[in-house]
Amino acid sequence: MSEVLIIGGGFAGVWSAVAAVGQRRAAGVPESDMRVTLVSAGDDLVIRPRLYEADPERMRLSLDRVLGPIGVARVAATITGIDTQNREVSGVARDGTSMALPYHRLVLATGSHVVRPSLPGAEHLFDIDTLAGAAAMEAHLQRLPSRPATEGRFTVVVVGAGFTGIEIATELGWRLRAIAGETDPVRVVLVDRNENVGHELGEGPRPQILEALNELGVERRLGVSLQSVTPEGARLSDGSEIAAATVIWTAGMVASPLTAQVPAPRDSLGRLAVDDFLRVVGVPGVYAAGDTAAPRVEEGQTVMQSCQYAIPQGHFAGVNAAADLLGTKQTVFAPPAYVTCLDLGPAGAVLTTGWNRKVVATREDAKNVKQMINAELIYPPIDDAEAILAWALEAPTLPFM
Repeated sequence: MSEVLIIGGGFAGVWSAVAAVGQRRAAGVPESDMRVTLVSAGDDLVIRPRLYEADPERMRLSLDRVLGPIGVARVAATITGIDTQNREVSGVARDGTSMALPYHRLVLATGSHVVRPSLPGAEHLFDIDTLAGAAAMEAHLQRLPSRPATEGRFTVVVVGAGFTGIEIATELGWRLRAIAGETDPVRVVLVDRNENVGHELGEGPRPQILEALNELGVERRLGVSLQSVTPEGARLSDGSEIAAATVIWTAGMVASPLTAQVPAPRDSLGRLAVDDFLRVVGVPGVYAAGDTAAPRVEEGQTVMQSCQYAIPQGHFAGVNAAADLLGTKQTVFAPPAYVTCLDLGPAGAVLTTGWNRKVVATREDAKNVKQMINAELIYPPIDDAEAILAWALEAPTLPFM
């Protein structure tokens, strides 16, 4: 029996598994001839793009409701090693026992993680990078009214004025107000070492972002970095201090450390070099998808680490890994055109197209798009095998972000 092994239960991994099964079914090959297995430490597909929202515990979907109906084998384990020469991965099961899993084709889709800083008091930082992190922050916020009524009790400092930092900063005002009540002062401060908000988003949407921050009363401290943290506040590189019971870190992402175990070129974010079919360059039998891969797309750009690209990468990697084993034609990776849809909390959203990020919708019009994406487009079908397989055979063509 041939084995397509997928490591990672996020968007890229799930889409890879489903697409591989769809490719096998389309070729008329029985499951007994080609098995698809997904390995993940958790039991859920975490809807990571939504972890800036309130009640993060609901931002997950059981993997078994997507993979089970179509016969994808699921292994609950943490992978710790990849041996590309012997085509085997090693890991640790939940009961602590070691395991080794062989493969004929491997899809590495273990995602990325936020780079937490090494600075005094870093243990006091919150993040929304994982479901556990977002849930811990939510629980902390809900406990704030029980703390002594000191300065900064309902002040949040968000470090990093990029995509994630802007979304959580614009979301927090109303959440803090609901927790604090009508009388206590509420304050959100956005800190970034760059001189501009949304540095990597460019000039296109910046006027709309600044308008929203002003409307929502989000303060900015730009051109400075975080120097230290205590449970009572943050100290910045210019020597100033902000009294705050909550400091959230959102700056910087790198690929899963498992990419270092694949003998191939990697970029500055740790992402593996892949060809047009998402095959890892120079490593036979290995594909990469999502935040672990760095394929080139239109206008000579490299994909962003985002759900928008993880979903189509997962689809094409799964299709091509299966096609490789089946001896059928592979498909060139061709994602939808680049778009961004940035949530701005009660101030709506801003939707842009292209790498120059031309603004095409703002306020409620853009917010409606964002809500459709967050509530519908990034969710796979569940429980119904035929619906899941029909969906698996269609390359994503709508803008995801």
